[in-house]
Amino acid sequence: MDKNIKIYIAILVFVLALILVADRDQAKPIDWNPTYSVHDKIPFGLYVFDKEIHGVLKNQKIEKIATITPYEFLDSKYDEDTLVENYKIKGTFLNISEANNIDDQSIKELFYFVSHGNNAFLSMKEFPRVLLDSLKLNSIFRFGIPNSNSIWLANKKVSTKKYHLTEGVGDSYFSKIDTLNTTVLGYQSYQPKQKHINFIKVAYKNGFFYLHTQPAAFSNFHLLKKDHYQYAENLLSYLPKGDVFWYTKGINDERISQSPLRYIFSQPALKWAWYLSLIGILIFIIFNAKRKQRVVPILKPLPNLTVDFTKTIGNLYYQEGDHDNIIDKKIIYFLERIRNEYLIDTTKLDDDFIKKLHSKTGKNKTDIQELVFLINEHKKSYHGSLEEDLIRINNAIEKILN
Repeated sequence: MDKNIKIYIAILVFVLALILVADRDQAKPIDWNPTYSVHDKIPFGLYVFDKEIHGVLKNQKIEKIATITPYEFLDSKYDEDTLVENYKIKGTFLNISEANNIDDQSIKELFYFVSHGNNAFLSMKEFPRVLLDSLKLNSIFRFGIPNSNSIWLANKKVSTKKYHLTEGVGDSYFSKIDTLNTTVLGYQSYQPKQKHINFIKVAYKNGFFYLHTQPAAFSNFHLLKKDHYQYAENLLSYLPKGDVFWYTKGINDERISQSPLRYIFSQPALKWAWYLSLIGILIFIIFNAKRKQRVVPILKPLPNLTVDFTKTIGNLYYQEGDHDNIIDKKIIYFLERIRNEYLIDTTKLDDDFIKKLHSKTGKNKTDIQELVFLINEHKKSYHGSLEEDLIRINNAIEKILN
């Protein structure tokens, strides 16, 4: 193993050990997130309520709705037979959440469910606007208010006691109600000589809506604190006897994660160990990204032997002074290119040839005439050519071909 890699691994192990030692004696921080999940044991979860609900609602069937929307559940229970046109189930729809976690389509279906002689119990700080408007209600939820409230029931026969809730309650209440169809069931106050409505019963056709603004009363924190559980029991005592359909899916999808890393991320020390491991692997990949292999030798391209051969032959003719032979080969090469590239007959190098070559190449006509003259003179000559003749013909050919 490379020496640098060993150093990186040692540093990573050392840092991880420091984190584990630092976190070993630290208490796990309390999660105050209001999930209202039946699986959460944190202060504002509903784990205790889930375990005790059967004792409060005795001899009542409780069915949980966790994976589908209320609309999907209720719509599947509706009998569309023209002779029936009613739900196959009877009872109370129950939902406890921090804020509205029910979509508008489900709210419309819930109205239809209640209109057929059923009930709905909703405990949340902020209600759907379509629900409030349909029932002629208005609610207020104010921020920045001291996190405590005195809460009590309106009916003294049910309970005369006031309960002081100190965590998670806020100041949420009904500021406007329809007095013809609404019965006030409970109040709250965060200041002396003040009273706001926080629990009502609203008649809707053949059924009733029970609306409550303090869901924290059902949380783990308050059910386990002093006698606050009595308040939750008194609230549920208003529910008619019958089946209860409890919508437990929270606003952030409260189902337990099935990820194998769920426990690791729930523990701060293990979570940081996981992140550091990923960082260490990333560092290892970066420093070992280069491929380790032998040096590839540089292969020189093969020389162009044809060019070398041509140069050698040309030098041989030139050294021997055989200028006639060199001129003949240059003329043959020139005429061959003219035939192949411009498709011009080279049998007769006359004025007609000059016109055609000038037309197709666009070269200077005087240069073409000079070259034709030199070629014809060379063919007529029977004496050996001089070096000057070779140079003149070569230059004339280069002017036309280049």
